[in-house]
Amino acid sequence: MEWHCQPPAWSVQGDKVTVTTGPKTDFWRDTHYGFIRDDGHFYSREVAGDFRAEVKVTGAYTDLYDQAGLMVRLDERNWMKCGIEYVHGVQQVSAVVTRDYSDWSVVPAPANPPSVWLRVTRQREAIEVQYSFDGEQYALLRLAYLPPSDRCRAGMMCASPDGRGFQAAFEGFTVAPL
Repeated sequence: MEWHCQPPAWSVQGDKVTVTTGPKTDFWRDTHYGFIRDDGHFYSREVAGDFRAEVKVTGAYTDLYDQAGLMVRLDERNWMKCGIEYVHGVQQVSAVVTRDYSDWSVVPAPANPPSVWLRVTRQREAIEVQYSFDGEQYALLRLAYLPPSDRCRAGMMCASPDGRGFQAAFEGFTVAPL
């Protein structure tokens, strides 16, 4: 595992990774906002072929757009991030797919749950994003195109685009071939 933009503070204890995000960090390319940011925190490993990645995410979200979840990254122009994004006091289950330009889709989470479980499945050019609030019943959030590649990076992502930083915890992160 290695960092893309190491956060100001982080630790690993067993299968739990705890991160404090840096302020004004994000992953985004152009669309709507007109800027490019590639300085969010991404703790990942290289993956070959088709795979499934899973993790449980808990965050102390406080500021607009605070976010934590999973990311699959081919390069700085082709990636997907998903998880919780905090928007106007509501946790949104969120997915951003970037192929030169970022898009964004959200679903409001009921009653700001303490945690969300994420499952991302990569098969050839397809990437499927699922989420759960109990770790058992999963719902489909997104099925998207991501250019085919023999290798990519998969891992845990967090950022504070407008905020001062917050603490996120990732538990049980796994990546397994299909």
